[in-house]
Amino acid sequence: MAIPPRQAIRVGAYLAKQKILRREKFPITLELEPLFACNLACEGCGKIQHPADVLKQRMPVEQALAAADECGAPVVCLAGGEPLMHPQVEQIVEGLVKRKKFVYLCTNALLLPRKIDKLTPSPYLSLAVHIDGLEDRHDEIVARKGVFAQVVDNIKDAQARGFRVTTNSTFFNTDSPQNVIEVLDFLNNEINVDGMMLSPAYAYEKAPDQDNFLGVEETRELFRKAFADGRRKKWRLNHSPLYLDFLEGKVDFGCTAWGIPSYSLYGWQRPCYLMSDGYAKTYKELVETTDWDRYGRGKDPRCANCMAHCGHEPTALAATLGSLRETIRAAIPS
Repeated sequence: MAIPPRQAIRVGAYLAKQKILRREKFPITLELEPLFACNLACEGCGKIQHPADVLKQRMPVEQALAAADECGAPVVCLAGGEPLMHPQVEQIVEGLVKRKKFVYLCTNALLLPRKIDKLTPSPYLSLAVHIDGLEDRHDEIVARKGVFAQVVDNIKDAQARGFRVTTNSTFFNTDSPQNVIEVLDFLNNEINVDGMMLSPAYAYEKAPDQDNFLGVEETRELFRKAFADGRRKKWRLNHSPLYLDFLEGKVDFGCTAWGIPSYSLYGWQRPCYLMSDGYAKTYKELVETTDWDRYGRGKDPRCANCMAHCGHEPTALAATLGSLRETIRAAIPS
């Protein structure tokens, strides 16, 4: 794993505390979206499909920090839209870091040169940059030529300034195992990012491209072949070993959607980041009034092909904590 020891220890202690307190439903990571606007129009994302008046809105700093306080999750993914378009994003980051939240600032990195002087390197902050392929493929997905080269330059600049940089890569049914290998080799070996997150393209209802999402068996075959011959152990992957097993089809997990709740301009989204079945005013209301038994593969047809980390990584983490063998496996690098 590429999760920093400080974060792994903090999250492990947090999970152990929930188990001791016998809490059934609790957050692990908060998906915080202080805006929906973006400077790109990626084929697999539906955020910019919101009405124009909504795209102009920016969440007040105090509201964003209050959501983190209410939720209590030790990790916060600051997303969007493009969070660097928020005029006070550095204040949100600073407030979260002061609370010792582990912040992943999810960005396409194009606006980093304008904002990076307002951000401060910290062991609690990671710049999580979206890289969905090598140059031609990435530029195709974001529908703009030259983006990949700019992003790589901006990553290198951030690294030189002392920032921890991770990546998030989404793979579609048009990707081959070799594509996955080449992308991860490049990120791991050539630009030396601190960690890499993988996302099998999920059936996101509002995404403009509905033809290239992966099915369950396609996902398993893609990652099983990409991870073969010991390659998985060579990459700094920012996931639990059990979630990676899940992607390969070695184990199967149900969805724990409340583990990574999404808070946006509309409130707490039901049931998860990928589906919009209404909103709750508080995290407590979200947990207590959502019919969680309705969701997951075999229950809701919208969930049929979902293997996204937002629902399944929390389940994998709970399974890790429940097994001494898996706990040791997660704690000790291969």
